[in-house]
Amino acid sequence: MSATLPVITEQTLDRARLAALAREGSAQALIGCDLEEADLSGLDLASWSFERCRLRRANLKGAMLEGTAWTGCRGAFADFRSADLGEATFSGCDFNNANFDGARLVEARIAGCKLTGASFVEAKTLDARFEETLLADAKLPGFSFRKAALKRVDFAQADLCKCDFRETVFEACSLRDAHLTDARFEGADLRGADLGGIRLVDAKRFKGATISRQQAGEILAELGLKVR
Repeated sequence: MSATLPVITEQTLDRARLAALAREGSAQALIGCDLEEADLSGLDLASWSFERCRLRRANLKGAMLEGTAWTGCRGAFADFRSADLGEATFSGCDFNNANFDGARLVEARIAGCKLTGASFVEAKTLDARFEETLLADAKLPGFSFRKAALKRVDFAQADLCKCDFRETVFEACSLRDAHLTDARFEGADLRGADLGGIRLVDAKRFKGATISRQQAGEILAELGLKVR
């Protein structure tokens, strides 16, 4: 995308500059720019491209970010609350502890990212896709992964209460010590998931899912039962 957009490289940008660019009406490609603690709330940055930008504690609350592309960005504690990220793509980014509460992530694509501790409470996530992404300790209550193919996604210790994993396929994923209250797994293929730390009450939630014989033995061992 950045090859066809006007490019701004290695600059520190504040709200006034970004708002002026947004008013011009054409999307921009920012490469290596410093947006740390910048206030981008409510700005229309749809279809913009962000590559290797620094966004630590940046405020993007309510921003219009539909169709944006984020590559190699770093944005710990960035605030995306209520932002429109429909059809956005994130690749190789680190947004640990970022806040996506109430954001629109319809058809977003997230790959190779670190989202440890990130929050997605009440995010709108129809057909959002995650691949090779770290979501350890993230908050994803009510998130729908139905019929998704999850590859190398780490949900260790994440809040997955009321998540929909029906007919989902897990490949090299982790659900170790995740919080699974009222999560649904009917028809899911869990043979490629680490189910360590599963409690008896959580094991019941896997009713209708497929697990391997080895996983079954490991779950029973976690519950203190001896398998002979």
